[in-house]
Amino acid sequence: MVRAGRGDLPREVWVLAVVAFVVALGFGIVAPAIPLFARSFGVGTTAVGLAVSAFSAARFASAFGGGALVERLGERLVLSAGLVVVAAATGAAGLATSFPVFLTLRALGGVGSAMFTVAALSLLLRVAPPTHRGRAAATYQGGFILGGIAGPAFGGVLAELSPRLPFFLYAGFLLAAGAVGLAQLRVPPGPVDADLVAAPEVPTARPLPVRAALAHPAYVAALAANFGVGWMLFGVRNSLVPLYVTEELGRTVAWAGAGLLVGSLAQALGLLRSGRLVDGWGRRPSLLLGAGLATASVGVLAGPASTPAFLVSMAVFGLSASLLASTPAALVADVSPVRGGRVVAVFQMAADLGGIIGPLAAGALTDAASFQVAFAVTTGVLALGLVAGLRIPRAQG
Repeated sequence: MVRAGRGDLPREVWVLAVVAFVVALGFGIVAPAIPLFARSFGVGTTAVGLAVSAFSAARFASAFGGGALVERLGERLVLSAGLVVVAAATGAAGLATSFPVFLTLRALGGVGSAMFTVAALSLLLRVAPPTHRGRAAATYQGGFILGGIAGPAFGGVLAELSPRLPFFLYAGFLLAAGAVGLAQLRVPPGPVDADLVAAPEVPTARPLPVRAALAHPAYVAALAANFGVGWMLFGVRNSLVPLYVTEELGRTVAWAGAGLLVGSLAQALGLLRSGRLVDGWGRRPSLLLGAGLATASVGVLAGPASTPAFLVSMAVFGLSASLLASTPAALVADVSPVRGGRVVAVFQMAADLGGIIGPLAAGALTDAASFQVAFAVTTGVLALGLVAGLRIPRAQG
């Protein structure tokens, strides 16, 4: 059976949180070096952007296949294999001597990332008991947040020493995370605990088809919310917000960094309680609160430019993101409690798609109109999660 760990969560949840921390720490270390290393090949700004987006695009394109592998081979094996693929591609990218080779290796890393992410989330949602799914998702996301906050601070320093060094260090972190996954996620055979789901390598029923999952309003709401999170959190916030601060507010880049840090800290603090709120208060009200706060926070940026309003917006969005990091995942697990590789993959693809389209659409809207118009459209995208959440029957929430 799945063993319990701290706070009545299965031990596997804590192991996955540690793996997430190591992965996010390494990614944060390598992130500042990617554009610098790409520039060293003598390419232009567009090519540098391509080097950044190739990882996300390949991750999106291969996620569904990763979900099929999870259903066939099991989460633990696919998770570890994915980390090894990313490690090999990243280490080789640090040795690349031409831009085409570097770009190809970045895309290969995205394929491995899709395998790891889908497998880890599928395993997490399946080992957590129904009454603890919100807390399990919050714990797992907390590992990513803490690693993401710590990584860039080291990455900038290492990139100054050598733009290749962060790639080798990240590869080492990924191999360490893969070893932890193989060693610590081994679930011993035994009877199934009445309060927990089946052991990770022994599914109790056939995976739910994606078409059947789409018939559930809760799953559609989870997709809509995750798409909005990807659009803003992984896209617009990182691409448009720094430009908004320097060009519209007339502040320095340090102010942009301060706003992003405020948002990350608020999200980390919110994750301390959001999981219990999701499990205790209910999925539907938690999703409505998170989507409502997210919509309102970005709506503030669509109004008159103001530095205090910007900082408040980032803080409120961070709090909303803590709810949107755990509630949609819990909804997916409620809909597909057995090994749901492809159902989980489509859920992850929604965020990736938002992260790909969001920066492009917001950038085009800013060039054609203004920052305020771009933020207004982003507000509308986030509101889709709120509208979809209202369609969830109260009895299910």
